[in-house]
Amino acid sequence: MSEVYEARRTRLRDRCAAAGSESALVSRPANVRYLAGGAPPGAVLLLGPPGGDHDLLMCPQDPFGEPRPGGRPAEGLRIAVLPAPDADPAVAAAARAAAARAGSLAVEEHHLSVAQYRAVRSVVPGVRLADLGRAVEQQRVVKDEEEISCLRIAAEITDQALGELLESILVGRTERHLALELERRLVDHGAAGPAFPTSVGAGPNSGSPDHQPTDRRVEEGDFLSVRLGADYGGYRCEIGRTFVIGTSPASWQIDLYELVFAAQRAGREALAPGVACRDVDRAARQVLRAGGHGEGLEARTGHGVGLEIDEDPRLEPAAMGKLDACVPVTVEPGVHLPGRGGVRIDDTLVVRSEADGGPELLTITTKELLAL
Repeated sequence: MSEVYEARRTRLRDRCAAAGSESALVSRPANVRYLAGGAPPGAVLLLGPPGGDHDLLMCPQDPFGEPRPGGRPAEGLRIAVLPAPDADPAVAAAARAAAARAGSLAVEEHHLSVAQYRAVRSVVPGVRLADLGRAVEQQRVVKDEEEISCLRIAAEITDQALGELLESILVGRTERHLALELERRLVDHGAAGPAFPTSVGAGPNSGSPDHQPTDRRVEEGDFLSVRLGADYGGYRCEIGRTFVIGTSPASWQIDLYELVFAAQRAGREALAPGVACRDVDRAARQVLRAGGHGEGLEARTGHGVGLEIDEDPRLEPAAMGKLDACVPVTVEPGVHLPGRGGVRIDDTLVVRSEADGGPELLTITTKELLAL
């Protein structure tokens, strides 16, 4: 795998060289992991000029003098550990670039704090600083098959955890308890942990975006919405489902569920290489508007996933750009009725061409409206 990370660094180095920067300082954790293969928390990556072995992973040190745990860096990548636990790796790496007589250094201004940027600038007085921007994030959008394989496993773990919960007794249990159990099951099945804080909403809390679990207990007749995901190998997926508890669903619950399901299906079917991101959002949003729920909708229908749970591209009305093949995204429309509850249906898919079978669905838990 070391050649994969070396190729990624070469692509970024070539881009920096084309923009006039001899070196680059990568500090955003997901970007460091993408280029280095793994790194302890707080590590930064210094990319040297083209040619030669100049890349350096600068790692912090904990108060006990040992490197903190993290992913395993790719073979062949030089590693330096700071001698002082309170030293800033970004500043130390910039000083290395200056000592190597770099004429210019691109930094991730959107990630560095103002204090960090000033500290970096203070140790490179003779070096021209440039903004690397979101160059690494843009490079991360299209996944290779190894990355997609990790996402598939993350989705399998997530489906397993959710499926087991659905076989248990839910009435009388709190949202908080169910969320904790789901996260435990994710780890039991091989996840490093949850991809994001698990959301469980019952009754009037169901269907609410990013609802934080409370001590409200699940009751007969409730809508129960669940949103969770696993972190496997650093890659994160997402699934959301809504169920009815204990009894046959009421007519308003059936109607609302069918509407959101139709919107989610429209969004999924719109996924294809070359399709504008905003058109995927429009496909799902139009269904909800036609059903009388155009007000109060979320700002977007979905987003990219990978080393972070919220990546480019954005599937939203003002989104620019088009989808590429091998881009994993979520499609997650929902409707929340204040005081009554609502429905969310959320899948992780990989954009594929029609010749390759169309969108690849990673999260396969049934979307049938189940009464549990």
